Amino acid sequence: MTKLEDLELCFVTGKGGTGKTTVAAALARYLAGLGKRVLLCEVDAKGEVALVFEASEVGFTPKEVAPSIWAMTMDTESSLKEYLKIYLKVPVTGPLSPLAKAFDFVATAAPGVKEILTVGKVCFEVRQRTYDVVVVDAPATGHIIGQLAAPQAINELVKVGLIRSQTEWMLEILSDRSRTGVVVVTTPEEMPVAETIELAGRLSDETTVALQAVVVNRVLPGRFTRREEEAFSALTSDAAAVRLRSALGREVREVLEGAALAVELRHNRSAHLADLRERLDPSLPIVLLPYLFTGMMGIAGTTELADALAAELTR
Repeated sequence: MTKLEDLELCFVTGKGGTGKTTVAAALARYLAGLGKRVLLCEVDAKGEVALVFEASEVGFTPKEVAPSIWAMTMDTESSLKEYLKIYLKVPVTGPLSPLAKAFDFVATAAPGVKEILTVGKVCFEVRQRTYDVVVVDAPATGHIIGQLAAPQAINELVKVGLIRSQTEWMLEILSDRSRTGVVVVTTPEEMPVAETIELAGRLSDETTVALQAVVVNRVLPGRFTRREEEAFSALTSDAAAVRLRSALGREVREVLEGAALAVELRHNRSAHLADLRERLDPSLPIVLLPYLFTGMMGIAGTTELADALAAELTR
């Protein structure tokens, strides 16, 4: 299996709320640290990439947000204009207006048209080789399959002409396991793990793009030994709690309950992580990233995750 740092195109997806964008940014920072020129593309255009790099607004034109890292947000109309200009030699200088409305009508009637513009844009950047690697902050798990499968679906429908030739070179890039891969971000919880396992199967069955790695974000640290865990359990039993409360006060009880809760959470999450390992291909890398007990992620948090990512990938 190709190493993550050797890919030219990497789609980062995951269930909403798992930290997908932050992990994509951390991956971009890690790759830039290896001396690569990185383009980070935000598909949903929510502005979260700019936030994690503490940069001003990012648009369709790539903007350098950190040393060797350029960021852009996907804009379907801008992507269509670029396509018309490059491949059809149509000079487009102003708003598309009627053409955009016609495009929206066609895209609604023929699912996959908008998706192929997005995939086509990132594949075009790979083909141009302006950057060493393109990291895509892709849609969540519920939408990524439709996007990645769009070139294949259109290729099967259209047998001749420009569109056919366009989807063919896209598929060459997407299907090349040495160049392209998907990273799924999850957390060690029931629903994210279940969606990750399901997505792994669908990627194999419905697309030509390989699953490259699973990143488990927000892994709780192991703070206590087994004997300490047993002691917390014993000290929070009803009889022990009554004696402690009368001897040392309510605060001790609350501290012990907090420690016991931390132990319970880690055990539950460890069980979900074990389930993930058991049900995925054993050769698939599973990368563990720590739970950062911070608020909004910015440069400091992204850098910390990038360092953790580097430690995991180089061990």
